[in-house]
Amino acid sequence: MIVRRERVTSGTDWESSAGYSRAVRAGRTISVAGTTAVDESGEPMTDADAYEQTERAIEIVGEALREVGGDLSDVVRTRLYVTEIDDWEAVGRAHGAVFGDVQPATTMVEVASLIEPGLVVEVEAKAVVDDSDGE
Repeated sequence: MIVRRERVTSGTDWESSAGYSRAVRAGRTISVAGTTAVDESGEPMTDADAYEQTERAIEIVGEALREVGGDLSDVVRTRLYVTEIDDWEAVGRAHGAVFGDVQPATTMVEVASLIEPGLVVEVEAKAVVDDSDGE
């Protein structure tokens, strides 16, 4: 069986130079790359706190999902990378506020740093959509 792949791009130079996509849908599965909080012009939201950064990163994940027929309600797994484990509560509250009853399987890991100083959380997601349009 051949599974069609659809890619989402944000158009950044990083994607072409590092060889990745914002998201990839293969069949019913959508994988969203690690996502940090950037504003509408693509500038890192380094002045925002951990809650706000998490909320914005998940919003961007949702935008990528919708481009290939998914939604946040389809998310089955998230990974949260934080630069300060002491931010776990704020990050967790934002994650819980956005996902509500969806409650995806989640892992939170402390990392030494992210791509841009001042960013404190990166969100990665996997979703499974109910329809089979991608197969």
